[in-house]
Amino acid sequence: MLVAGFGDDASLYDGLLETPLATRFELHPIDLPGFGAPPLAGGTSLASLARFVAQRARAIGAGIAVGHSLGSVVVSLAASEPGSPISRIVSLEGNLTAEDAYFSGTASEYADATSFRAAFLARLDELGASDPIVARYRRVVARADPRALWELGNDAHRFSSAQVPGKVLAAAARTTYVYDPANCSERSVAWLQESDLEQLVCHGASHWMSVDEPEVLAAHLLAELA
Repeated sequence: MLVAGFGDDASLYDGLLETPLATRFELHPIDLPGFGAPPLAGGTSLASLARFVAQRARAIGAGIAVGHSLGSVVVSLAASEPGSPISRIVSLEGNLTAEDAYFSGTASEYADATSFRAAFLARLDELGASDPIVARYRRVVARADPRALWELGNDAHRFSSAQVPGKVLAAAARTTYVYDPANCSERSVAWLQESDLEQLVCHGASHWMSVDEPEVLAAHLLAELA
């Protein structure tokens, strides 16, 4: 099962579907509620998305879950849900410390979903002007449900302020953390140096490595999961 990060959808993993990884494993990229799928009636939070992911994992019998960025937090919580079949996690530059909520956490600075969406898209316009990977992300975020985006961002801020996301991840299931140190905050790199997480370094990849380096990522995952 493949779970996208904040504001993203299943298209994040389109590139992996064309790699040898898709021959070796049955890949299931999923749209989360509010982010490609209809939003949840009771509101959007890390916990509600985790329940959704755990239910989908049970339905398809997914024992391995890949989570990108904030999606890694969702996957770690899903693995801890009662009856969840998820026993192996691959975190693609998932949130480890509060500093990693550099997109989602800014939702707490806005009083409503409309103003947050406008400010976030303007920020991505600026970042994506010279970066096609960010420009692709901006297009997907623009399709997300505004309230779901704002609610999830606020919950991510609360979650990261109350606990260390990396500790939650490490306790959830056997985890491999895939990253380029250049994309990570100093605090998160320091946390990794002290942690027991299995790690794969993917030098030169963007934060969205499944988009710009799908073949390299697939090779890493095949070697790790074989």
